[in-house]
Amino acid sequence: MTDNTHTTSDTSGHASADALHEAFFALHHGLPRQAPGSDATTRHLLSLCGPLPERPRVLDLGCGPGRSALLLAAEAGGADGAEVTAVDLHRPFLDELRTAAAARGLDGRVRTVEADMGALPCEDGSFDLVWAEGSAYTIGFDTALERWKRLLAPGGTLVLTECEWTVADPSAGARAFWDEHYPLRSTAGNLAAARAAGYQVLGVHHQPGSDWAEYYGPLAERVRTFPAPATPAARAASAATREELDVRVRHGHEYRCTGYVLRPVSAGDGGTWRTRPETGADTAAVREVVRAAFETPLEADLVDALRTDDAWVPGLSYVAEGPDGSVAAHALLTACAVDGVRALALAPVATAPALQRSGAGSAVVRALLAAAEERGEALVLVLGHPGYYRRFGFVPASRFGIRAPFEVPDEALMALVLDDSVPVPAGTIAYPAPFGL
Repeated sequence: MTDNTHTTSDTSGHASADALHEAFFALHHGLPRQAPGSDATTRHLLSLCGPLPERPRVLDLGCGPGRSALLLAAEAGGADGAEVTAVDLHRPFLDELRTAAAARGLDGRVRTVEADMGALPCEDGSFDLVWAEGSAYTIGFDTALERWKRLLAPGGTLVLTECEWTVADPSAGARAFWDEHYPLRSTAGNLAAARAAGYQVLGVHHQPGSDWAEYYGPLAERVRTFPAPATPAARAASAATREELDVRVRHGHEYRCTGYVLRPVSAGDGGTWRTRPETGADTAAVREVVRAAFETPLEADLVDALRTDDAWVPGLSYVAEGPDGSVAAHALLTACAVDGVRALALAPVATAPALQRSGAGSAVVRALLAAAEERGEALVLVLGHPGYYRRFGFVPASRFGIRAPFEVPDEALMALVLDDSVPVPAGTIAYPAPFGL
């Protein structure tokens, strides 16, 4: 995954950058993966993208030998799969991909391009899905967000994975390795970077340890059996790879790979609205918006009652502001439980009547869900219109065996898993007392 290509040629026999590149490629040639990953992770990230056009146009950047490209060509979109443009700088990887695509009958769906992913010869708006599994680090997460946005067609989605810290204070050994090769951030830092770059977050997937094993297992065996390095470049590549494997053994609990499913914000998604946590000064305005949005005062009374209940979670009551700073929309998350396991209930969500269908409601819901995710919450439940809440990634709660404590249409009770590394509880929802259930 790392590549010490900063070395330059000199007269003392040190490896040049080009020679080191070639040595790394030789060491990795024929391996099933070039970064942590799995077919299960590829499929899961694809599921977080939501509906795609029939035969979507997919761009796989840093495709390597094409494990993801082949899966996407076969399974993304409708029954006819996807049209995949696979980009890599290493021609042997592209040759390997073309051979594999032909063997699977996918050669008509996969086109290979030898190019630099940081300077792509592609027109703006050319792709419905841009995919970078294990490759964005070569140009940097922030650069990838900036340069690849233009490639997306309206409604298009960007999927990329990134290595990041899992601890607030990494050890000196972990820091020494990563700060030299590729400085890491936390999930919260990468989420903030994505939003600052103008994306909404459709999904986040913390890759399991087995994804590292799929990459490092074959790589470790290759290093063990690789012929003794004969050149400075080969020796440097072998030593760097051994160091990387050793750091994972000693410090692997301090970092992980995470997949991000992102979509550029549009006005319809609330891109023109400023969102923030509510303050004490907003209480009256929030009540006014909630009261105006519903036929009775019950929902406004519920918000007031929840403010004084143990279920209230500071920082998870959000507002969207209008151009004049007034409260345009409000959304609230409070603590509930499923079979005794903590979850969050999304209710109510309200937009001032004059501003409904303006994107204010979508903006405040997305901001609130992102805030919950950053806090480490794992599960959100909502009772509402399926057509509306599906856009945020909610699915029927019955998929997880979650039930309401009253009769409700199956499609109306929905769940959103924020952290799929945490087991989803099954059982009946216990709402806070103010809900009166």
